[in-house]
Amino acid sequence: MSARSLFAAGILMLMMVGSAAAQQMYVYPAKGQSAEQQQRDTYECSRWATEQTGFDPTLPPPIPQVSSPPPPGLFGGALGGGAIGAIGGAIGGNAGKGAAIGALVGGLFGGIRRNRWAQEQEYSADQQTSAYYAQRSSYLRADSACLTGRGYSVN
Repeated sequence: MSARSLFAAGILMLMMVGSAAAQQMYVYPAKGQSAEQQQRDTYECSRWATEQTGFDPTLPPPIPQVSSPPPPGLFGGALGGGAIGAIGGAIGGNAGKGAAIGALVGGLFGGIRRNRWAQEQEYSADQQTSAYYAQRSSYLRADSACLTGRGYSVN
């Protein structure tokens, strides 16, 4: 995993933790329920909301998965491009110039391929984070509906 990927994963985790704290529910016993009753109702509503949504708030947020970087490609990036360029240059009369051009082109295409891979990893991490937040939001709505139905004021 590259330093950039680790940094991006760390930032996403911090955003998830910060946002989770911001979405805390406050429950007030509007009908004079005892503390014991409120604990029982909170537990039962949490279980019910988990059953309804499939989201378990006791589990940590998922860490975005990163796949291995792409292979160098058909000719091995700059090294392969240099070798092929040297062969082409030798045929044309200047192996050194051909190798240099081949290495440059191979390195350029390798860089483009790695950049595209990094963008795909970032997009995938964003999709995973969005799915987590959507599921968590559904859970909070279900939990709130259950508690409201049991006579609590929920904010």
